Amino acid sequence: MPRYLIPLLIAALGLAACEKEELRARSVQEFLDNPMLLEAAMLRCQRDRPEMRYDKECINAREAVRVVEAEEDAARRADREAESEEKRRALRRMQEAQDEARRRAAEQERLRQEAEYHAQFGEAPPPQDAQAEELEGNLPGAIVPEDEDEPPGR
Repeated sequence: MPRYLIPLLIAALGLAACEKEELRARSVQEFLDNPMLLEAAMLRCQRDRPEMRYDKECINAREAVRVVEAEEDAARRADREAESEEKRRALRRMQEAQDEARRRAAEQERLRQEAEYHAQFGEAPPPQDAQAEELEGNLPGAIVPEDEDEPPGR
């Protein structure tokens, strides 16, 4: 009996070796590292949806697609946020420029009204800035004539 048992065991082992090998399912990270592999797996999984619904490789491929979509969404969100921030800065600069223009216009109007008021009395308006005050100090003053009774040079 052992004589028949050994060839029978060898044949059984040979048949077992010829049986289709079970491939291990690819991981999510493998799909993320190789986008072509992910696309091929998604096509295979989409072709026969009901049969592949619970296949480990299809589940991992769908998870990898979700991860890729989340990364792309985060990148788009960051781009939109940067664009919005730039628009906010531009709007702020524009509003500050408008405020400055309004302030200057109000100051010019005030100076015009003040000059108009002083013109009624025939006087020049007082200087508004420090430089004008310095220049005003350089204007010649009135010259007082010497008394004729006093000797010159005294």
